[in-house]
Amino acid sequence: MTYTVNCSILLTELPLLERPAAAKAAGFDAVEFWWPFESSVPADADVTAFERAITDAGVQLTGLNFNAGNMPGGDRGLVSWKGRCSEFKDNIAVVAGIGERLGCKHFNALYGNRQEEFTAEEQDELGVKNLVAAAQGVAAIGGTVLLEPVSGTPAYPLKTAADVMAIIARTEAAGVDNVKLLADFYHLAVNGDDVAAVIENHAKDFGHIQIADNPGRGAPGTGTLPLDQWIARSRELGYTGPIGLEYKAPAAEAFNWAVRQPSN
Repeated sequence: MTYTVNCSILLTELPLLERPAAAKAAGFDAVEFWWPFESSVPADADVTAFERAITDAGVQLTGLNFNAGNMPGGDRGLVSWKGRCSEFKDNIAVVAGIGERLGCKHFNALYGNRQEEFTAEEQDELGVKNLVAAAQGVAAIGGTVLLEPVSGTPAYPLKTAADVMAIIARTEAAGVDNVKLLADFYHLAVNGDDVAAVIENHAKDFGHIQIADNPGRGAPGTGTLPLDQWIARSRELGYTGPIGLEYKAPAAEAFNWAVRQPSN
């Protein structure tokens, strides 16, 4: 099994730049991150320090989020956020540059919460334009933009796989084919989606899979979700990418459940 450790939600007892080495020490060869900077265009020195933390640890960066705003404050992406379009557009080149230098090809674009002062149609029009721009921006390095349903945030409009696929269809109609569904089994399950049906219908086209158990968003085996079955079926139907570990657990016991294997 190929796993990639999300170092933005795991190993948080450590400073961010120490987490790739900790993932390596725990037996993993791949990591992914939410946007690790405070702004869309961070200082060159900060980008260099982040990249060196990855390369010095000897791990592969398999996924990176675009800037999603103030996540602890409740933001969930800039893609459809009217008034912050330039921030998102400026972020694309930075993300693509990191991806090119580190060999990362999958980039998660959180869609953004609904804004009361704008209609859903207005935000979706912007969202599609920004997703197309992001897809074009990473296409030069063979990149894929990921779009995911999210739970726990009522204002976030993409809650099911069908919600995401409807937006992806609009990006395809606009001429890009490298926006894909990020199947986070935890978010899908919590939102009441039929995860088994999503897998049957879309597994071969998944851009990425992430897992956590429910209830609690804990490690696999701490809840009731049939994660092993869902992963196995996704593999049977053609998904070949890594499995993102995006759950909450203390570092000392975060990986007790896993039979750790290299990701290469």
